[in-house]
Amino acid sequence: MELSIIFKIAGIGLITAILSIVLKKSDKDEIATFVTISGLIIVLIMVLDMVSNLFDTLKSLLNLY
Repeated sequence: MELSIIFKIAGIGLITAILSIVLKKSDKDEIATFVTISGLIIVLIMVLDMVSNLFDTLKSLLNLY
């Protein structure tokens, strides 16, 4: 596993948390919720891409079609 992916996920988490806190302090709770959900969706897409690559690697390793 590449270390850069872990840093990207941590960076997205930090940015999402900071934006959420700032928006909640500004009494914009709905937008803070959308920011949190969008950060979660971005990370889930990254993880799904990594899982897809894992399955492709296993398929080619085991010569399955």
